[in-house]
Amino acid sequence: MNPHLLRLLGAIGLDILRSACIALGIITFTFFVIRMIPGDVVDVRGIEGSLTYSQQTSMREDLGLNQPWLTQFGQWSGMILSGDLGESARYNRPIVDLLAIVLPSTLLLGATALAIGLIFGISLPTLACLYPRSIFVGIVEFITIWSITMPTFSIGIMSVIVFAVWLDWIPAIGNFLVPAIILGVDTTGSLAKMLYEDMKDVEASEYVRAARARGLSRSRIILHHVLPNALSVTIALIGMMLAGIFTGALTMEVVFGLPGLGTMTLQAIQGRDYPVVQAIIIWLGLAVIFANLVTEIIRKLVDPRLRTA
Repeated sequence: MNPHLLRLLGAIGLDILRSACIALGIITFTFFVIRMIPGDVVDVRGIEGSLTYSQQTSMREDLGLNQPWLTQFGQWSGMILSGDLGESARYNRPIVDLLAIVLPSTLLLGATALAIGLIFGISLPTLACLYPRSIFVGIVEFITIWSITMPTFSIGIMSVIVFAVWLDWIPAIGNFLVPAIILGVDTTGSLAKMLYEDMKDVEASEYVRAARARGLSRSRIILHHVLPNALSVTIALIGMMLAGIFTGALTMEVVFGLPGLGTMTLQAIQGRDYPVVQAIIIWLGLAVIFANLVTEIIRKLVDPRLRTA
């Protein structure tokens, strides 16, 4: 077999094994950390006055909450491995059904923010390299500082106060466009500075100087030589940014009252609905791991130098 193909398959296999170990760690960590939170769903129902003491005892036995943690973990792990996320302890509904209701909203918000980030995060540094003495260089610097110093949660609250309460331009509850723009701008800042610095490094390389000496135009050099060679790190960065995007999406859903995964997570935490919280954290963790795995494989396919890593 071709040795280059063997190195590629070996590197991809190592990435898959590493991702599987991380996923196992997330599953184990999630189960035990959540159970360190004082109280459970039965205690919450009891405080609300909807259950008597005998009903609380019976419900705790039915849910297996009176069993040792290791016993609960073994039973729950078996369910997870079989693809069964269990039922909500509070609503007595399959968690898969609950996720099916809220996931589309969260995925749409995250995908919209990612699209905004990719469009401007790639176009702005490209324009800054094409026109080094233009306003685009300043825009890249400004939006980078903005994304570093301004938390999306704070910007979301300020947007609600200014645009919904003071100016009455947007509804205070249920607005989709504003949180998507906030997350998109934050993603743009994270991506633009890194790509701009990489493009500047590539532009100073020897083969780019040789292309310039052959009389190639600046636009051709930037678009056909500099940008493609700088995208390897950008692809990896996109995978890492997905975690921040979807975490930010959950926060924005709470701030703007969107019926998504973030709102359901908050309600599940308040109600000590362990199965729902566990399922959400695991789903998010596995989604980010899968995205990082895919981007890492793409990087190795694009850049042969990474296949020995």
